Amino acid sequence: MDFSTIRNLITRYCTGEESWVDSRTVYIGHKEPPLGTEAYIPQRFPDNRIVSSKYTFWNFIPKNLFEQFRRIANFYFLIIFLVQLIIDTPTSPMTSGLPLFFVITVTAIKQGYEDWIRHKADNAVNQCPVHVTQHGKVVRKQSQKLRVGDIVQVKEDEMFPCDLILLSTSREDGTCFVTTASLDGESSHKTYYAVQDTKAFNTAEEVDTLHSTIECEQPQPDLYKPLGSENLLLRGATLKNTEYIHAVAIYTGMETKMALNYQSKSQKRSAVEKSMNAYLIVYLCILISKALINTVLKYVWQANPNRDEPWYNQKTETERQRHLIRAFTDFLAFMVLFNYIIPVSMYVTVEMQKFLGSYFILWDDDMFDEELGEGPLVNTSDLNEELGQVEYVFTDKTGTLTENNMELRECCILPGAEREELFFRALCLCHTVQVKEEETVDGIKRGIYQGKSTSFYISSSPDEVALVEGMKSRSINLLNLKTCNVVFLCAFVFILPRFELLEVLNFDSVRRRMSVIVRSSSGEYYLFCKGADSSVFPRVVSGKVEQVRARVEHNAVEGLRTLCVAYKKLTHEEYEETCHLLNSAKLALRERDKKLAEAYDVIEKDFILLGATAVEDRLQDKAADTIESLHKAGMKVWVLTGDKMETAAATCYASKLFHRNTQILELTTKRTEEQSLHDVLFDLRTFFQGGYNDYQDYGLIIDGATLSAVLKPTQEGTSNGGSYKEIFLEICRNCSAVLCCRMAPLQKAQIVKLIKASKEHPITLAIGDGANDVSMILEAHVGIGIMGKEGRQAARNSDYAITKFKHLKKMLLVHGHYYYIRIAELVQYFFYKNVCFIFPQFLYQFFCGFSQQPLYDTAYLTLYNISFTSLPILLYSLMEQHINMDILKRDPSLYRDIAKNSLLRWPTFIYWTFLGVFDAVVFFFGAVFLFDNTTFTSNGQMFGNWTFGTLVFTVLVFTVTLKLALDTHYWTWINHFVIWGSLLFYVIFSLLWGGIIWPFLNYQRMYYVFMQMLSSGPAWLSIILLIIVSLLPDVVKKVLCRALWPTTTERIQVRQHNSHYLHFHRDEKIQLAHMSNMYKYGVQNTTEA
Repeated sequence: MDFSTIRNLITRYCTGEESWVDSRTVYIGHKEPPLGTEAYIPQRFPDNRIVSSKYTFWNFIPKNLFEQFRRIANFYFLIIFLVQLIIDTPTSPMTSGLPLFFVITVTAIKQGYEDWIRHKADNAVNQCPVHVTQHGKVVRKQSQKLRVGDIVQVKEDEMFPCDLILLSTSREDGTCFVTTASLDGESSHKTYYAVQDTKAFNTAEEVDTLHSTIECEQPQPDLYKPLGSENLLLRGATLKNTEYIHAVAIYTGMETKMALNYQSKSQKRSAVEKSMNAYLIVYLCILISKALINTVLKYVWQANPNRDEPWYNQKTETERQRHLIRAFTDFLAFMVLFNYIIPVSMYVTVEMQKFLGSYFILWDDDMFDEELGEGPLVNTSDLNEELGQVEYVFTDKTGTLTENNMELRECCILPGAEREELFFRALCLCHTVQVKEEETVDGIKRGIYQGKSTSFYISSSPDEVALVEGMKSRSINLLNLKTCNVVFLCAFVFILPRFELLEVLNFDSVRRRMSVIVRSSSGEYYLFCKGADSSVFPRVVSGKVEQVRARVEHNAVEGLRTLCVAYKKLTHEEYEETCHLLNSAKLALRERDKKLAEAYDVIEKDFILLGATAVEDRLQDKAADTIESLHKAGMKVWVLTGDKMETAAATCYASKLFHRNTQILELTTKRTEEQSLHDVLFDLRTFFQGGYNDYQDYGLIIDGATLSAVLKPTQEGTSNGGSYKEIFLEICRNCSAVLCCRMAPLQKAQIVKLIKASKEHPITLAIGDGANDVSMILEAHVGIGIMGKEGRQAARNSDYAITKFKHLKKMLLVHGHYYYIRIAELVQYFFYKNVCFIFPQFLYQFFCGFSQQPLYDTAYLTLYNISFTSLPILLYSLMEQHINMDILKRDPSLYRDIAKNSLLRWPTFIYWTFLGVFDAVVFFFGAVFLFDNTTFTSNGQMFGNWTFGTLVFTVLVFTVTLKLALDTHYWTWINHFVIWGSLLFYVIFSLLWGGIIWPFLNYQRMYYVFMQMLSSGPAWLSIILLIIVSLLPDVVKKVLCRALWPTTTERIQVRQHNSHYLHFHRDEKIQLAHMSNMYKYGVQNTTEA
């Protein structure tokens, strides 16, 4: 059942919108209608503030505490701390309270700082000055103070502060040019038109006299179905090539289309953290089992009257009757005694490892961009290890894969001087390019080249700019476009003709072509057409079609964007008939688009083919190599773009996402018009289920409209079972690459969410550079923003930011690999060393009558995880390099070895746990065996229980530290200092703790215990033997596995070690030979002397 309608109604009611309607009335300039003319119903609209932050000053503490105590470990230690406060326990409440307070405080400070950065970014946007017309004057106010109905003046190169309806412009024809790169990824210039009734109101005084209302629909996130799309200017777009405009605000703040396409921020948790939580639940069950077993056994043991409390501590009759309360308090006391099996210090160490480890990305010189003068950014360090687990990469196209810098690479022209001249005329005339003179901006003169003023071209299509600039390189220049006379001037090498532009048949994605009708200075009429080969060739009646087709197909395979060029001459009568046909369609009140399409179909036929062009959309440096490396690493790459299908497909070929032998499957509007969506989906599924060629590469192309139909919550029942979503996912799994074009920002997020929720639950990464990519960046497990030409919205809202797409390779294959290896070892090692620590305490209860007597001294209990064993694993988790960095970059397949959380799977976890239990048994029973009926000191004195506990603890500290040393592959002087320094610190601390009478202690049970133990020869022998026995099984297991079942990583480690060994000995031989020659030379000189 779909509750979305009910939810929307409740939301509207709660926000005070009881009388919700599907449209809104906007009063321009807030001028209310005269009394009696119509009913005036004031509506409440939000202000123009944009909010991307997560917390406020008032909700930070409760909201942050709630999120932190959702962590199992934090909640558990809170309960333990409260238990220690309420009942009498073997250990002090400070042992749990202080570490918990430290963890909560550090995490809150880190998350608060990150949100403060977001608040600063929001304030920079909300406090940006805008110009508003009030009482016939232009005044400045902050962006956040804009209201629906305000008349806004926007100047050239300024962003629109909210969604606006265009009233008038500085141009006589009422047009303006806009770039929407931050919305849909297209950086080309688009033409917008002022409302016909208001375009003559050009000054602030004239606009202020308007008394009008606007009826429009309520806000919706769809970018491609806006009301009056030719009049609606969206927030985030930029005004270009127009001095100024006047427009009225209709959607503000969080109701703008850009804000509605934002995905709400949510707390992202890595796969490693989820594994940690699962392991904590297991260890919590083990802890409860231990406490329960000890509680039951205590009362079983005390059931014998001879083993009850001694006479001097016997309970009263009332106390004896309170069995349940006593049993429960004993159970809680055992819980507190064994609670160190779940160390809160692990979370502190993990937080520190993530925070400090993130600096390795910031310090990476290879990821620094000299052109921008910037390096990578880390907005959150909570997801470092997730970089090593990525299975799906969702990338934007424009500005992410490409530089959006197109260049004409080839012209294929049919032979003949006349056709060559017509071909170049067509390229110069058949476009919507505008010529813009350079100007002075911010005191810097632009467009001055070698002392001469220059100009540049702008257009709604970057392909057209590339073609015109290509002609300019051949001295065929578009000199000017006079808007009043609508005249093009073209300078050819051989002639200087003058053409008048009569009609423009604009490009659309259905026809996939555009045409212009021009009249030359001699009075001849020409219709020039350019478009996709599939839309031009069927309309050609003359020309070598097959020859041009072969060249076009060759260029398309090479990833170039191809266009075919054709023309036909028109007589004056044909031109008059064409004008009549077009005007009839343009003036139609009903089905205007359909009639225009029919008119274009009649006009655009009987062409003479002139040739074809090939334009290269220049990829970013090493973009193709990066995608190829990601494929080798086992990741699937999807391109999600708002661009047209043809453009995006060409980029996919150029970036090697699609290969020459890739069979492309289409799931587009064009195909679903010919065949129902149901039939198309089932045909594709049947194709893959019917034994398709496993060695064939398949690529899928889907557009936004078809995706909306696939993701509809209400779908007709399918006879063969499975919803459209499931069938779509099944098709995608069989494709090596997927291209999603004409995607709205929210649809990008829906795609990412769909893959995240699939049965495999893969780890996803989204990368983009514009505001249109923010939703998918927030939705993905890991979001990466590119600091590019489309602003910093993506970089601000991402988890990480880089300057170029090529840096993604090192970020994942090197940094991600290292981060995951390091933190996986850290997590497993922490659980291992705490099993070693607490299990002897559990065994000790069987020898002390289950009296809750601690095995270790309080100082050892407190400092074990904080001081004695914390620094070595922290340093290991920061610096370990099990494989050389260069090898990881050269061999992406190594990334597969750590995929799917392979180092934190249950078999590995169980192995580490059993290894900890084995070592704990060796520590405890080895010490018991060596202590049994043995006198250790020279005077025959027996060791006591604290000496026994200290011996076990000493073996424990040395074993777990040496275990980490055996696992270390990358040794530096810092590793040596920390590992051996930690062991030395333990010895020195024990000597001082037991060798000095401390005045602040009420009693000192450890006095002289450690020195007495070290004075015994058998104790030294016990320590050495028990350490060797404990480490031996793990060493044997590693040797056998490396010899019999080596992984790819282990093979490379052996190869790397051997090459290092050979390199060392080669250098040693060279030095010996050099010394030998020096010796001979010295002897010879001595003899001569």
